[in-house]
Amino acid sequence: MSPKIGYLLPTRDWTVLGNHDLSALIDQAKLAEELGFDSVWAGDSPVTRPRADALMMLAAAAATTNRITLGTAVLLPALRHPLLLAHQLATLDGIADGRLIVGMGGGFAHPNTEAQFEAIGVGFKRRISRMEESIDIMRRLWTGETVSHQGGHFTFHDVTLAPKPVQPGGPQIWLPGSGERALRRAARLADGWLPYPPTQKAYAEDLNVLTSAGTPHASSGTPEAPPPSEYGSPRTSAAHPFTPALYATICLDEDPDRARLRLRTSIERYYNAPLEFVESIQAMFAGTPEEAANWLNGYIEAGAQHVVIRLAVDDHRAAMEEFAAQVLPRTGAR
Repeated sequence: MSPKIGYLLPTRDWTVLGNHDLSALIDQAKLAEELGFDSVWAGDSPVTRPRADALMMLAAAAATTNRITLGTAVLLPALRHPLLLAHQLATLDGIADGRLIVGMGGGFAHPNTEAQFEAIGVGFKRRISRMEESIDIMRRLWTGETVSHQGGHFTFHDVTLAPKPVQPGGPQIWLPGSGERALRRAARLADGWLPYPPTQKAYAEDLNVLTSAGTPHASSGTPEAPPPSEYGSPRTSAAHPFTPALYATICLDEDPDRARLRLRTSIERYYNAPLEFVESIQAMFAGTPEEAANWLNGYIEAGAQHVVIRLAVDDHRAAMEEFAAQVLPRTGAR
């Protein structure tokens, strides 16, 4: 089975570069579909790294595309009340006619991220348990049944959500993470795994932990159901086979040194941190299209079945066309 390749909309880059033409981002989503990408994604960070709202952008993209999968990479559910978020995601899944994947995360431990949670009035240290509880609440609401809940973060009685999502049981939820605790959480609660390990070896090792936790490679059959979580039933593996994915940043240039310089400029502008630090924890590559394809194929051989590409460039349209023409055909069994 050929791996799926997705494209991350440059919503953060638009803000950094002072580009306020949001319609051009929607054009990027339409172009991604035309160029043969399998999915298009939007990131979430209203305060720490400001950008256009992910769900609003994907709703617009859903209304102007027909085939391509739409996803969040990643959404921070702990910043939102699960009743409202469940309603938004169910509506978005309807607009997209069942093409939605919800990548969710807790937020990287960093003072700027903590400040974002503080600004919105949510305790940063409890963000993971809040996310887990939210996932359980949303999945129950997406059944269309009347739900009551009393938990560590939320309490409500007799709530019914309408309309239900198009996908039975709701959209897929993918979780990121490395380290045994995060990997076991993904195995227990998620339909997919969306990490960014800096090496193929680290990816394979983490995927092996997922396998040991009860989430084998999707190609090996239906996963054994993980044990129930503190907040109720885990994911329904029969509805959504588990997908090992990858979030990767790439900068293409026929001159590898120039590619490296362009990557540095983009990443340090994006994160306000040295490239050497960011690439020590994230999957990043700068080089020729052929080298980039070989690098991605290393992750695909390690088990990645869906790759979300972030292009570290200034001219995103040209970069997407170059990637589609010179890298996309060389990935996996395409």
